[in-house]
Amino acid sequence: MANQRLLDKKALVTGGGVGIGESIALVFAREGADVAIASRNTANLERGASKIREMGRKCLPITADIAEEEQVIGMVNETIAEFGRIDVLVNNSGIPGQFLDVSDMDLADWNRVLAVNITGTMLCSREVLKDMRPRKSGNIINISSMAGKRVTPKRSSYVSSKFAMHGFTLTLAQEVGPDNIRVNCICPGATEGDRIERVISAFVESSSRTYEEVRTRLESRASLRRMVTPEEVAECAVFFASDESSGMTGQIVDVSAGT
Repeated sequence: MANQRLLDKKALVTGGGVGIGESIALVFAREGADVAIASRNTANLERGASKIREMGRKCLPITADIAEEEQVIGMVNETIAEFGRIDVLVNNSGIPGQFLDVSDMDLADWNRVLAVNITGTMLCSREVLKDMRPRKSGNIINISSMAGKRVTPKRSSYVSSKFAMHGFTLTLAQEVGPDNIRVNCICPGATEGDRIERVISAFVESSSRTYEEVRTRLESRASLRRMVTPEEVAECAVFFASDESSGMTGQIVDVSAGT
């Protein structure tokens, strides 16, 4: 297709087996990219890889935990060995953590959330930049959350990691801009799918609210009175990955239905 916006680009999407990550990988493939997808869940990766290959694009599924430095190094090296380069990195992997007051916080869970959500983002970016900087070309897209812009009680670890991601995005954009590398961030609002269902269930368990009350509250605070879809987030990622956004870096953009 002549109008494919990412024709022959090589992309790496972490957390690419389900939800937003899977949608980004599929939309990238639709737009002509070959995609490496990484996750800890091998079954999800194989399912996603089959969909991408059916679209006529190459896909490399990689089982990896991005909180582990050596696994990140191996993931990036494997992608470059397969595709020759990495044009686009999407830092999408993230975990929600426990729903607890700070006074009840478990240190191991706190550390795990930060290790995946922010340290993992740094590690992936660091390793991919070793390929991008010498070529003076590249694009990094961080997937954050509206939780990185507002306070959410009982979610201190997750909120802290997402606030940190915004600072990381802005700093990295300044560092690598002279190398013609762009760094931007997307903040999804409540997004339809299995993850938001788990989040709602956790809120129900930690409060006196019903499932319907929690879901209605999430939807009612959005201007569009609904959640967004993974595909809507993915379309924004394609925009950032394409030349359509060539003048944009260091930007934090909401895809939140107006929350």
